[in-house]
Amino acid sequence: MNIMLAEASRALAVAPPLAVLLELTHRCPLACPYCSNPLELASQREEMDTGGWLNVIDQAATMGVLQLHFSGGEPALRKDLVELLQRARERGLYSNLITSGIGIDEAKLDRMIEAGLDHVQLSLQDATRESADHIAGYKGSFDKKLRFAGWVRERELPLTLNAVVHRHNAGNVPRMIELALALGASRLEVAHTQYYGWGLVNRAALMPSREQLDAATAVVEEARVRLRGTLVIDYVTPDYYARRPKACMGGWAQKFLNISPRGDVLPCHAAETIPGMYFDNIRERPLLDIWQHGDAFERYRGTAWMPEPCQSCPKKEVDWGGCRCQALALSGAADTLDPVCEKSPDHARIRAAAELESANAAPPPFVYRRPPRSTNSVIGSGIASLSKSV
Repeated sequence: MNIMLAEASRALAVAPPLAVLLELTHRCPLACPYCSNPLELASQREEMDTGGWLNVIDQAATMGVLQLHFSGGEPALRKDLVELLQRARERGLYSNLITSGIGIDEAKLDRMIEAGLDHVQLSLQDATRESADHIAGYKGSFDKKLRFAGWVRERELPLTLNAVVHRHNAGNVPRMIELALALGASRLEVAHTQYYGWGLVNRAALMPSREQLDAATAVVEEARVRLRGTLVIDYVTPDYYARRPKACMGGWAQKFLNISPRGDVLPCHAAETIPGMYFDNIRERPLLDIWQHGDAFERYRGTAWMPEPCQSCPKKEVDWGGCRCQALALSGAADTLDPVCEKSPDHARIRAAAELESANAAPPPFVYRRPPRSTNSVIGSGIASLSKSV
């Protein structure tokens, strides 16, 4: 009986996640070089079927999740997206579509809204046609996005623009803000590239200079004051220039979970890069049980796993140790300090690598996000150069 009570108490201590990200597919018309998807993209035949995703939505609602974020790749490439949105509405879940806007016509948008779509997040590669198309690896993407954004606002659906910033477009942040206003967006996320997945491979091509970062930060801070009440601007800085780590995903396995196209349940987008960690599949184990007791979720939840000086740090329940995937990528171990922290022995080396790469007058060409069959050799050489620089 005592064992049963202990298990019940343990279960109650883990609050349900606020949101679940459903990565319905890795298929995407764009090839953005900063994409956080894994280098080993799931094929269409590996994707979970409609019944599997409906089951996920039902389980999420039952365990107390409030929000579903439909993402990818490009989620609109799934023929069952309308059906999934309808189930989310039936179960009382807030639904957010994270999309490139490519391939969605007015009729399909209307069907999604009728099914229950609550909000749209539209990716924005830059504020000018030529640069946006180059970064996306898709000619004509910019015009299609603007047209799609217009349809969203005509239907009075809330619109957020997601602008990923790096050395190729950091100078256009003022124009991105003006474009968000012109399109009637209620929110703009200006997020410097986070170096996971394809972003890590392309780090030398994407890393902004400190001067670019400071200029973009000043623009955002001024606009936040000037546009208060008109446009909400979220701002995410690049970790490599920071002194303190951020609470990645609000803390490992505390507010968020991610489900991959194959049905693997992850604490964050990049968790699969951590070796020796087992990820449960939603088709084999209930979502609530995975969230509460899965190895991948318990491994770095809370503070007990932390080494010194994290363990004695007064901010350990603020940043929760930073990012485990970044610690692995830059320090070689997932259970050590996030190198972003100034107390990390690797902090100075990471800062020096960022400054060196951003100072390169001729950055390397993009390694576009495409199926690995065509890019393995390029990815391999990119990873090799990264290991030398850090």
